Amino acid sequence: MNDQETVQVQAQRLVAARFPQTLGAVLGGSAAQGRATSASDLDVAVLLPDSDSSRREVIRHDGRLAELFLNTVVDVPEFFEWDRARRRGTVLFIYAEGLPLTDPHGHLARTRDQARAVLAAGPPALTPAEWEHGRYVLTCYVDDLVDASPADRYEQLSIADHTLREAAHLLTAHHCAWTGIGKWLPRRLLSADPARGKALLDGHRAVAERADPAPLAAAVKPVLDLLGGPLREGYAQPWRI
Repeated sequence: MNDQETVQVQAQRLVAARFPQTLGAVLGGSAAQGRATSASDLDVAVLLPDSDSSRREVIRHDGRLAELFLNTVVDVPEFFEWDRARRRGTVLFIYAEGLPLTDPHGHLARTRDQARAVLAAGPPALTPAEWEHGRYVLTCYVDDLVDASPADRYEQLSIADHTLREAAHLLTAHHCAWTGIGKWLPRRLLSADPARGKALLDGHRAVAERADPAPLAAAVKPVLDLLGGPLREGYAQPWRI
């Protein structure tokens, strides 16, 4: 049995032990892609009867952490819309791309079809106000990054992190693609735009390794150019974005 099969069996045992009433369950994340390490947690989405309640839990099973996304069947459409609105689609991807663990009555198969349809439609587009705000914020971050002294490493690294996140947010939105956080940020970014995404990630690494902001600032320029260029004077923020 390989590592992925071992993790899958662990997840199946977890579901059987804790949710005997389940209508379906799927293993997602790194474990489903064969990229899990011994320290990786299990991302498991579980469908529950409507008599139960939707929630999120983090537990430990067989010595491994497990993050559980628990939804009743009736709550699934509303939850998927909430997940879509965040533009990350975390649970949508678990259902759409994960490894099925159990599906006694076909509920999981139907839910996976729903998730794939939502993912295919893409995340919601940014509003004009959100685009303008993003351009302004990213411009400010780049200005601060270039202006930061290499001696102020804490500040420089913090600004670089914010610059990468905002640039990734806008670049994935430009491509109507899903975004991510943590380890999923570079994965989604490279999937949406391999060339510009790699330039941003390499630029961020240059700040971290060499205290050199120039590559990241240069990588941000074509992203801003896609959106109409840097935005400084003349920007006016509405009350709500």
